[in-house]
This record gives sequence, C-alpha cells and structure tokens, in this order.
Amino acid sequence: MRVDLLLLDIVIVLALARLLGAGARLIGQPAVVGEIVAGIVLGPTLLGDPIGGELFPADLRPMLKGLADVGLVLFMFVVGLELDRRLVRGRGRIAVGVSLGSTLLPFGLGCLAALWLAPDHDRGRTLPFVLFFSAAVSATAFPVLARILTDRQMHRTRLGGLALACAAVVDVLTWTVLAVAVAIAGAGGSDPWRVALAAPFALVMFLGVRPLLRRLVPVHERAGRLTPDLLAVVLAGLFASAWAAEWMHVHFIFGAFLFGAVMPRAGAERLNHEILQRLEQLTVLLLLPMFFVVAGMSVDLTALEASGVGALAVILLVAIGGKLGGAYAAARLQRIPGRQAAALAALLNTRGLTEIVILSVGLDEGVLDTELYSLMVVTALVTTAMTGPLLNRVHPARQVERDLAEARRMAAGPRVDRRVLVVVEDPERVGGLAEIARAEAASTGSREVLLVHLRPCRTERPEVGPGLSAELAEMADAMARLEELAAAIRAEGPPVRVVSRFAADAAAELPELVAGAEPDVIVIASTVPGHAAVRRAAGRRVTVVDPTERRVVQPAGKDI
Repeated sequence: MRVDLLLLDIVIVLALARLLGAGARLIGQPAVVGEIVAGIVLGPTLLGDPIGGELFPADLRPMLKGLADVGLVLFMFVVGLELDRRLVRGRGRIAVGVSLGSTLLPFGLGCLAALWLAPDHDRGRTLPFVLFFSAAVSATAFPVLARILTDRQMHRTRLGGLALACAAVVDVLTWTVLAVAVAIAGAGGSDPWRVALAAPFALVMFLGVRPLLRRLVPVHERAGRLTPDLLAVVLAGLFASAWAAEWMHVHFIFGAFLFGAVMPRAGAERLNHEILQRLEQLTVLLLLPMFFVVAGMSVDLTALEASGVGALAVILLVAIGGKLGGAYAAARLQRIPGRQAAALAALLNTRGLTEIVILSVGLDEGVLDTELYSLMVVTALVTTAMTGPLLNRVHPARQVERDLAEARRMAAGPRVDRRVLVVVEDPERVGGLAEIARAEAASTGSREVLLVHLRPCRTERPEVGPGLSAELAEMADAMARLEELAAAIRAEGPPVRVVSRFAADAAAELPELVAGAEPDVIVIASTVPGHAAVRRAAGRRVTVVDPTERRVVQPAGKDI
C-alpha cells in the first residue's frame, strides 16, 4: 500500500467535498447534494478507469472502505440519537397518518417496480431485492429535512414541527423494513442461526444497556463537560454494538443506530449535544466524504443504455410520485390545508444520505447490482435537489413569514375585558401559578389567561445532524406541562391559551410578545430573563405580580 497516495487521496476528497458542498449551499441546496456529486465525480462516471485507477488503485480501496464504514457507524449513531418519541407528542395521530401514507404508497409501488426490474437485477434473491428497493424509494432523510427546516426558520412553525414528527416516524418504518431485508439476506449465509439473536440483542440494549448509559448523565454533570473518558465509553459502546450486529449478519449500521436510540434523553440534552459537537469534526470533514467517494466509485453512468434510461424514468416516477401523492393525500385526509399538505409532501420527498446508506447496504449484501445501484443514487440526488425549488414553489418565503406572523397573532389573541398573562419560566416548576392566575382573572365580563413560555434555542448547529430534535423533544415536554397547568386553571376558572415557542434571545423577545398581547395583569417572576424590560414596557395601566413573592410589585396606575 502506498501511504503517499493514500494521503493525497484524502486531500482530494476533503477539498472536493467541501468545495462542492459550499457550492451547493450557494445555490440553495443542502451541502449533501454537493458531497454526493463529489463522490460521483471521483468515480468512473467522469474520471474513467485509467485516471480513477491511478488515483484510487485497488490496493487502497479497502483502506478507503474502512474509513467510510467508520464514518457510517458514526452517522447512524447520530441518526439514532436524533430520533426521540417526544417529537410526535401532541401530533401523534396526524404524524402517524401522514407518515403511513407517505410510506405505504411508494413502498407498494416500489414492490411492483421491483418485480418488474427483478428479471434483470435481482441476482436470484427476489424477496430481499424487493424489500431493499421498496425501502429505498419510500425513505425520507430526517437529518437533511431538519437542516432545510432550520435554514428556512420553518422549525418555529407548526408545519415545521409536524414535518419533523412525520420524518421521525418514516425513519422508524424505513429502518425496520431494511432490518428485515438485511436479516433475510443474511440468513442465507454461514451460521444463519446468528440472525435469530437480533431480537434478544435489541432487548438487551433497551433493558440492560440503556440503564447503564443513564449513569453517564450525573458523571457528566459533576464534571461540567464531556471528558475524554466519557467520550471513550460512548465510542467503545458504539463500536461494540456495531460489531455485535455485524457478527449476527444484521449489518453494523443497525448496531450503531440502536446504540444511538438507547442513549438517555431526559436530562441528557447537554451531554448529547456535546457528543454531537465532538463527532462533527471527524465525521463531517473526513469520514462521510470518504463514504461518498466509496459510494461514487460504484456509480458508472457511462455504460447506461436505452433500457437503463427507461428504468431510471420508472424509478423516478415511483419514488417521486409515490411519495408526493401518498403524503399529500394522507395530509388532506387529516384535514391539513392544501398548501401546507403540498409543502409537507415536498419535504418528505427528500432522501439524501438515508437512501445512499440503504443502497450501499444492498450493494454490500449482494442484493443490488451496480447498474441499478447507479440509477438509484441518481434518484437520491434528484429527489434531494428538487426539495428546495419545489418547497419554494408551494410554500415560498413570504408564506413562511405569514406562518410566523400568524403564530404571533395567535399569541395576541382576541379582545377580552381582562387578560392575565402568566410568564412561565420553567414548566417543570409551576407551583402556585394556577391559584394566582385564577385569582387575578376573577372579574365580570370576558376574561382569559395566557400562558407564555419562551425556550432558548441554539443558533449554531452541528453539520453531521440537525441538532434540533432534542430541542423539539424538550419543547414537546414543555407543552405537555403547560397544558397540565392550563387544565388546572380551566377547571375552576377562565379560558386559557398556551403560547410556547423557540427564541434565539428570550430576554429580548419577551417584552415584544407581552406588548402584543395587551394584558391587564402580568404574572412574572423576578428571575425571568427580561423581566425588568417587561415591567418597564407594561406602563401605568398594567398590574405586575411576582409569583415568587406572591405580591403585586407594580400596581396599575403607577410606573416601575
């Protein structure tokens, strides 16, 4: 093995991946589109065998494949870590309904298309071939979708939250089908009994390993940071889980995904975010680009014939038509307005890295041949690249602004005779707020209690994953607590509305939100960021109550 050539290959891969990734962002595309193109550029499609063989000779490819596999382990760990059942809290029925529609229709059409393609491509393994193909065309790229929402500020809207919840459900469905396909494919190899250990292994991970991982949280809190020892424990467990899955012929990606899924969630948000930050540098800059290059080396479109063009057209029709049609129809059945249903369908149509992973596993397992693999990589590229333009068409930036403005108008609410605005600093600690709110709202005429909670959000996010699902999960928990408080106030008092959203600077945004609501009474603790500005903006006509002291600190008719 020539070490000098290996180092040169790494330089080329890093430079081209970052360059094309930045170029993709400049034209409004996710960086992953440019990175996929970089992999194809360095493959035989453009370089051809003479140049490609010199740059990436056969004796170096196992080393590149090893680096790519390590990157894939880390990426699948992030995918498992980003999925959280709290994402669908409060949206369960709608999210599951839309997810099933956006998965079942393309999956069913994919089965028909796979049976049509099978005589030329299935290598004598029809059932796993059909499952792999159908899983690929029905997938949704959760990390890419989350990145698109974050870049467009759509994660602050109800549509954005619903899209994330739907993508999380689709991810679970897709990986489940893929796991079954891999198990069927692996059962035909040596020691088929190992596959039967997959289910007990999953139980051990959830019932045995997860409680052990929870012990990392207090250790992290005592240290105040992610120490090298803590990260070493996580990485050792991750690669042990990946090894166990590979030994059972279930493919290492599922061991990595499972380890991410069993990582603690409640109270571990800071720990998980620091893990993501550490992994980002190595994964995004080096290992994932290597994965794209290795994947691109198997893509050769130069030998594409007329029959291949026809097959590509069918695959695109099934993947795009099935996903858009299934998601849109399911959303409309859930009584989502047409424009929002179309936007939701466009978002769920993105596939990105998720489909590339599925295709790479199918190629490794000998289920897909290189010709069909190449065509489906093009499908992944097209469906990801079309998401932004399609979303601009059905849900342009001005509509996003309207959505955000509507959220602000909902916060203001209708005119009432007496409005009590309660600023909830921590939804986990609301002792006494229900009694104070009922007492302050006691009056004749129309009255209302408005519960307001602003949750700080990070502005810098890791590239390897959206870094968003933990915040959305925390928000779902906060909303559940606020609804419990609202129910306690409604039981013996006035109507209650809940306003809870992300804020880049809660102290700066809170006074504006309070002023827009035009309250008669503000219940706010002196520990809330921005409380002084709220009191100053309240003016002479508003009474301000401090719940921690249980007294009026600014009577109506007096300035602060």
